[in-house]
Amino acid sequence: MHANNTKPALLITGGAGYIGSHTALLMSEKYQIIILDSLLHEQPFDHPWATLIKADIADTNILHDIFTRYNIQAVMHFAAFIEVGRSVKEPLAFYENNVTKTLKLLEVMLAHNVKNFIFSSSCAVYGIPQSLPLTEIHPKNPISPYGSTKLIVEMALKELNVAHGLNFVALRYFNAAGLLPNVNLGEHHKPETHVIPLLLQAAQSNTPFYIFGDDYPTTDGTCIRDFLHVQDIADAHAKALEYLQAGNKSDFFNLGTGNGYSVRELIDTTEQITNTTIKTIVHQRRAGDPAVLVADPSHALNSLGWKAQYSDLTYIVRTAWENVVLSDHTDQEKEMTR
Repeated sequence: MHANNTKPALLITGGAGYIGSHTALLMSEKYQIIILDSLLHEQPFDHPWATLIKADIADTNILHDIFTRYNIQAVMHFAAFIEVGRSVKEPLAFYENNVTKTLKLLEVMLAHNVKNFIFSSSCAVYGIPQSLPLTEIHPKNPISPYGSTKLIVEMALKELNVAHGLNFVALRYFNAAGLLPNVNLGEHHKPETHVIPLLLQAAQSNTPFYIFGDDYPTTDGTCIRDFLHVQDIADAHAKALEYLQAGNKSDFFNLGTGNGYSVRELIDTTEQITNTTIKTIVHQRRAGDPAVLVADPSHALNSLGWKAQYSDLTYIVRTAWENVVLSDHTDQEKEMTR
């Protein structure tokens, strides 16, 4: 028995998280949004455009109930552990959460004959680049358990496509960044590991920002990464679902801009936008950090009709900073009304 709603439904796992919530907001224009999230980071989530179910994504009783109750057309799967460094120390936790639980989700989904699946993958499946920019046919040699878990799920999706007709798009993100201001969706990672939020924290609190290696073979010695605004990632998910619903073949796509920015360029941009000087401390390189990671996004353009629109570095940092300032004002108002 399907719950009453004129819109078709989308199940979004991890939809209360950073990228999931921005995508859920965009998809709510056309779909009834069902979010399944354990709220691991204790992030606030109370939005009228989504139904939040707080539970583990591999709780089969809850999954069966969701697929029975709602007219689910597709699943967008964002729920995962993402900290690369932690994955090296705790590989079992990553395999359990990112692989085993995803397979449980897929099993229940197929049992209810739901066949469209959009997967949050990662450029971590490639490992150290042998050639740049990275194309989808580049060899897959992940150098962290995190990257390995993403690649294993990709392999499972290919096999489920053959065996059970599962239609999928796996989106290999490069570096997600930026925010949509004024919609009360932020980054709530504990601990925070993303470079731009860490830079903004340093600017706001006048604490040092750590640069991991300034002796890379790049123009200024720091790592170069391809940064993508979260709004562009959300848009790619919308286009990926349209692509599958049009009957196109399952596939893998890089999500990036094709342009890289160095850590030093990030620091300079952040200083300009926040009007502060950020103290930096140089540490030795982190194991497994490639000097340059830049996508070739042409496959997504040609097949999905997707191209980054919002991923100018200044815009990315400014939207993230506006959100920090907005949060501060909100916190101050709460204090004053106590």
